Amino acid sequence: MSDLENTLYLETENGRVVIELKPEVAPGHCERIKELAREGFYDGLVFHRVIDGFMAQGGCPNGTGMGGSDKPDLKAEFNREKHVRGTCSMARSQMPDSANSQFFICFGDTAFLNGQYTVWGQVTEGMEHIDALNKGEPPANPSKIVSMKVAADV
Repeated sequence: MSDLENTLYLETENGRVVIELKPEVAPGHCERIKELAREGFYDGLVFHRVIDGFMAQGGCPNGTGMGGSDKPDLKAEFNREKHVRGTCSMARSQMPDSANSQFFICFGDTAFLNGQYTVWGQVTEGMEHIDALNKGEPPANPSKIVSMKVAADV
């Protein structure tokens, strides 16, 4: 683990997922994720949309996919990073500059998303815990984010 300030510990009910942030390609998104994690915003939220073979989405405070934090939406930071297994990217509406707190983690290669969503991180450990999340749109019994913390704070 090199840079603890740019590493997240996402605790699921199944175990710890380690995410390496990519501030060099998405500085604003990485700052927002860390800010929300430090405020405890993600703790207890559910993965409200988990599509096998595609992605797991969470970070909505009301668990529906329609909400965000009380912070202003982010300006898109689309980059050349690929959407592959373990990629962490920001969810948004049809408007490019509408990302706020919701994010998704890709289960596999989803190249059709490249350049259209802001990639801000990569799972480096514990992807099996993302694989184990309850599936559905929404899942009948959604899996929770137990906590999300910046590694430097732990």
